[in-house]
Amino acid sequence: MASRTTKTVYEIFQSMEHGPASTSNTATAQAWLDHHSRSLGFFIDGKFVRPAERQSRSLADSKGGVVCSTACAEAGDVSQCASSAANSFKSWSSLTCNQRAKVLLRLASALGLHGQCVSELCELCEAPCSPSSLVRLLQFYSSWAQLRDTLICDWTPLGVVAIVTSDDCSLYSLMLKVLPALAMGNSVIVVPGRSCAPPALLLAQLFTGAGLPAGAFNVLTGSDVTLGAKVAQNPIISYVTYSGNKEDGVTLCKASAGMGAPVSVSPCTGATCPFIIFESADIDSTVDEVMEAAFKKKKEVYWVLCVQESVSDSVVARLRLRMAGMKCVALRSDADRALLDAAVQEAQQQGATLVQSCAAPPSGAQYPPTVLCGAAPSSPYVVTPPPGPLLPLLTFRSNTEAVALGNHSPHGHAASIWTEDLTLALETAKSLSVGSVCVNSSLVCDPCLPVSGHKDSGSCTDGGREGLYQFLRPSCSTSPLLRCSPVSMDYSQFGTEASPAVIPDTSDPSSSPLSYTQFVGGKACKSVSGCSVAVQSPGGSGVLAFCPDGGRKDVRNAVEAAIKVQPGWMKKSPSARAQSIYSLAKGLEAKRRDLAVSISSQTGISADEADREVELSVTRLNVWAAYCDKVQGGSLPMPQSGSALSFPEALGVVGVVLPDKNPVLSMVTLLGAAIATGNAVIMVPSQKHPLPALAFIQVLQSSDLPAGLVNIVTGSRDQLTVALATHSVIKAIWYWGSAEGCQYLQYTCTRPLKTLRLFIQDGKDGGMDWTQSHPSLLEDMWRNAVQWKSVWIPTT
Repeated sequence: MASRTTKTVYEIFQSMEHGPASTSNTATAQAWLDHHSRSLGFFIDGKFVRPAERQSRSLADSKGGVVCSTACAEAGDVSQCASSAANSFKSWSSLTCNQRAKVLLRLASALGLHGQCVSELCELCEAPCSPSSLVRLLQFYSSWAQLRDTLICDWTPLGVVAIVTSDDCSLYSLMLKVLPALAMGNSVIVVPGRSCAPPALLLAQLFTGAGLPAGAFNVLTGSDVTLGAKVAQNPIISYVTYSGNKEDGVTLCKASAGMGAPVSVSPCTGATCPFIIFESADIDSTVDEVMEAAFKKKKEVYWVLCVQESVSDSVVARLRLRMAGMKCVALRSDADRALLDAAVQEAQQQGATLVQSCAAPPSGAQYPPTVLCGAAPSSPYVVTPPPGPLLPLLTFRSNTEAVALGNHSPHGHAASIWTEDLTLALETAKSLSVGSVCVNSSLVCDPCLPVSGHKDSGSCTDGGREGLYQFLRPSCSTSPLLRCSPVSMDYSQFGTEASPAVIPDTSDPSSSPLSYTQFVGGKACKSVSGCSVAVQSPGGSGVLAFCPDGGRKDVRNAVEAAIKVQPGWMKKSPSARAQSIYSLAKGLEAKRRDLAVSISSQTGISADEADREVELSVTRLNVWAAYCDKVQGGSLPMPQSGSALSFPEALGVVGVVLPDKNPVLSMVTLLGAAIATGNAVIMVPSQKHPLPALAFIQVLQSSDLPAGLVNIVTGSRDQLTVALATHSVIKAIWYWGSAEGCQYLQYTCTRPLKTLRLFIQDGKDGGMDWTQSHPSLLEDMWRNAVQWKSVWIPTT
């Protein structure tokens, strides 16, 4: 019988090579770059600007060729750009919602016409982004521009917003911040990373040509992320938001500390995300998605494969089959190759086995797709995998173990769950501490999905309606931080000064009305130091009382009590939490006279004013009780087939350094916002007026709140601020205090990342009028007490 010479389809596909790229594929982008002589300047006030004698940096493609160069901005360029943005903000924010929406729709049309050029430039710069995804962003936020005054009433734009990204941030992540800021009426200054700079300049030019007012969208380029700090230092800037890797985000926070501009961080690249496979999953389709997500797509995140033991052999066998014949993946540099070699060697020494598509070359910036089977959850290459085609594989037995593995990472960006059991999927999604969960899919991106970075993966919410509020403030409030210049300070010495008038605490609290106790773990107690601080009378004529001089150990004890009770409090039904807060309001009403006397004697205000403050405090607690079961998430309209859910979750343990003004009203306002949403709190009363907060302990003792949910620690404000800032469990800090304290928190609360609300106390008390009960003010507090989670469930 004659031998068969005709090849099968399988053999043809196995032997196929990638053909050469067509030279016409990048003609449009090349022409745009050639028009600018491949030397790009800044985009300011609707036109390109290239000042003389500016340093530049080159952008190279994957083959080492130079694509173009970008200029590095200096202080004068920042000032010019900020002035242009401020002038544009006046005209752009004065337009009606309908007018702004029409402009954004025209931008979508312009992007449709020039989508090929945008796509080609993104490909050249290795910042891939589909023009259709950008059009989707524009269409989504144009509708929100139309509805801002209808559905988000009593909120106003911030002003000039600075948007900073790292070199490895995608264009989509950048525009996910730019477009909502514009839609809400702000003007923006973009400081893009290396790969996003040329596409951002092109989009700024296209948008201005399509009708966006000159100066509404400005682009400044620089040598590194510290340019963002120079922009933040300009007094015109109202808000700075960052997207990219964690390291550059930390650099930006430290460099901009003390400048008075609020800074939020979204570390969307470099996070470690769990890919959880249950035994009820469709293994074939699951492994296909693993191959696509881990080895074929450009990775913004690192996946860790978590497989149920009963199907681990089957998954590994299919991975081995799919990986057979795959070629080595190009790495960014030889340094990345060295990191990969070290990680693989360490894994083998710890007993892990390798599944590789082919043998690794002896040298060079290439490496084969590799699965590390039998990895230990605590291994460095699992917690923080090196860049490259490396996929650690862990096994678990039960759903509880799967959740524990998924939450083991310090990151909380996203997760992927694979199972045909919908109940199991939703239970697991609810238990994972991540901002986005995809069921039977991975990393679905759509602007309608709100995503908050949980744990160490962010301090703001992007996407959806919830992501709009970072670019808005209540109409009846002012900016919380005063613009100022950083002070020269030794951060290691902040808060080390001794408290004034500290004496040994030898008194018996039950027999001395002048001696108070703090409240930790549901019990009234002295401080660990055994010392007290003298509290002066309003006129300073004498000592009014003594309160405990708490310190770091007291804060640690309070956090230990809080983390024991907070998960159970969060899982309580909203109506059950509401009843507990109603009960707290009743207890406050019963102690109304005692609290009023304490306020009057401590602050020096009249008895009628003090009674009025207590009355407002009771009302405020009732409002927060009503909030518990009224504001929740829901389903989201997705353009794809499937269901999307979003819901708010508690932050965890919140540290609150209370203001001097309205000591009881401010305390219950912030306390109610925190516990109504499921958080536990560590409160530091005003150092000047601590006695009303300590008198409130009697109300807490008679309430049915779980012991440890609310803790009150008194002492030096700066010392206790340091204790809160350096505790790894505390997720958020709300601070009223000095400019130095605000600067210290911005500089320090980066490892781990904390959500901050900072107010400099002055004559206006940081612009906060606690007697106001405006709905937008309370909603702002509520939104700062939650983080959002999105769950995407596809259907066929």
